[in-house]
Amino acid sequence: MRNDNYITPSNIYDKLDQEFHFNDDACPLDPNGIDGLLREWGSSTFMNPPYSRCHEFCMKAVQESHNGKTVVGLLKGDTSTNWFHKWVLPYAEIRFIRGRVGFLNSNGDKMSRSPFNSIIVIWKPC
Repeated sequence: MRNDNYITPSNIYDKLDQEFHFNDDACPLDPNGIDGLLREWGSSTFMNPPYSRCHEFCMKAVQESHNGKTVVGLLKGDTSTNWFHKWVLPYAEIRFIRGRVGFLNSNGDKMSRSPFNSIIVIWKPC
């Protein structure tokens, strides 16, 4: 993956949306100049952050959950990182994805499988 701006495959998003009924996307591919870190999130938010900014977005997800919100993240499954141990492990439910995710590029074209594992992380309201 050459950059970290990729679209969540619909089969993953749709299944999560059926369960959590999202009313916000913290990291839309075309944010129209609005940084998801600088605004309040919806009551049920989906988050597929640029993986170079996982630390910041996971910290924000914890803050939003403490404000009574549900945040569901599609994240790089890297359990060796500081952000995972600081903002995911102590606060969230983790669902491991079997196999590698086939993300879409910004044109909606399917890319090759991700070179790393992915996880679903759920921060529930506190």
